[in-house]
Amino acid sequence: MPTAAKLAAAVAFAIVGLLAALAYIPQLPQGTNPGYFAPITAAIGLVLGWFTMGPNVKRGYIEAASFGLRTALFLVFWTLLAFSIYFMILRSTRMIYHNAGEAVLDVPMLMLQYGKLLAVAPVIATLLIGGIVGGVITEFAARRWR
Repeated sequence: MPTAAKLAAAVAFAIVGLLAALAYIPQLPQGTNPGYFAPITAAIGLVLGWFTMGPNVKRGYIEAASFGLRTALFLVFWTLLAFSIYFMILRSTRMIYHNAGEAVLDVPMLMLQYGKLLAVAPVIATLLIGGIVGGVITEFAARRWR
């Protein structure tokens, strides 16, 4: 059921996803075309805000900040998984893999490879601060608009 808290969480974490993606893009290897990375990350943030953060409200602002951080971590995981699968499919069309098992096992390796690029201050700060602020905004919306 749609609520103001779910809407606020969806918008807040779409913005967090967009800002984190924009902070992440400069860390990509030289010549990498980011394409639709930022909008897709924002869409993943929107969905996670609605389904992960939105229902976990009315427990207090500290709990909301905690759930916001959890949602930001989910955002990182699902974005890395989605783009690793995408890159695996691109590589498989170039016949890099010898069989399907090798392609599937490459997904966690790609997640680690691109996950290492997350360990920079702008990306971490965006996710930490954005997760906390997104959680608090969601809690505020749940208390303000019932």
